[in-house]
Amino acid sequence: MNHKISLIGAPTDIGAGSRGASMGPEALRVANITSVLQSHDLEVLDKGNLSGPSNPWQPPVNGYRHLPEVTAWNRSLHDAVYAELQNGRLPIVLGGDHCLGIGSISAVARHCRDTGKKLRVLWLDAHADFNTNTLTPSGNIHGMPVACLCGFGPQELIEISGQVPAISPKWVRQIGIRSVDEGEKRFVHEQNIEVFDMRYIDEMGMRSAMELALALMDSNTHLHVSFDVDFLDPDIAPGVGTTVRGGPTYREAQLCMEMIADTGRMASLDVFELNPALDERNRTAEVAVDLIESLFGKSTLMRK
Repeated sequence: MNHKISLIGAPTDIGAGSRGASMGPEALRVANITSVLQSHDLEVLDKGNLSGPSNPWQPPVNGYRHLPEVTAWNRSLHDAVYAELQNGRLPIVLGGDHCLGIGSISAVARHCRDTGKKLRVLWLDAHADFNTNTLTPSGNIHGMPVACLCGFGPQELIEISGQVPAISPKWVRQIGIRSVDEGEKRFVHEQNIEVFDMRYIDEMGMRSAMELALALMDSNTHLHVSFDVDFLDPDIAPGVGTTVRGGPTYREAQLCMEMIADTGRMASLDVFELNPALDERNRTAEVAVDLIESLFGKSTLMRK
């Protein structure tokens, strides 16, 4: 795994249905993400925060809320992530709501095309985020990033990577899913996205889910992890705008992260939807940083 890390703050809640995720990057910094990563002999460069349009808090237009503003943020993030990848660094995006996954993963997909690498995307989330403007009940674009990346969305968002679609649904593995809208369920099924929902994890265990999600990667695979903090059960991570009961426990989440670390393939990371306004004494940020540390090799014992 690359030991040169770049932190990129994206302080916006432009695509979400509640305010507060814009404070997520600072909450992760308060939880000492930089020093925690440095304790693992990583070179950490905090690039500060991107800037973009403020949240106008307007109703949807043609099924999309804040499309011009969402586009501006995602183009800015695409350029920032792509630049760090070109410089041989591992970008960690500190969000911000999950609409930003469009810009982040578009940059990763572009980098993989440049370098001839295969891409695997792990989507750790309570939600499938595969809505479109005709399926969405809310118009919030943080419920649409996977669909946009797969080419189902407005032209402004699907073309950010320079190729449409930016990724294939075959490259995505979704873990921890437990809240999917009715029309979205059918669409996920039609596109054959590989989903390890909470029923699968309950029946087969997190180990089985992760073994399958990480299967068939090799030295030419770029593994991108998009970590929506609402992936976690709200009992351990209350500071998110869209809590869904029945998520992974602390130990299940740790196993998930440790198995990702064991591959040595992770080359980019997103951390999204942390909402300090809904948190308790920054506890969710501290849990998130603890899990991120496991992605970079923290374990109880030295592993052979």
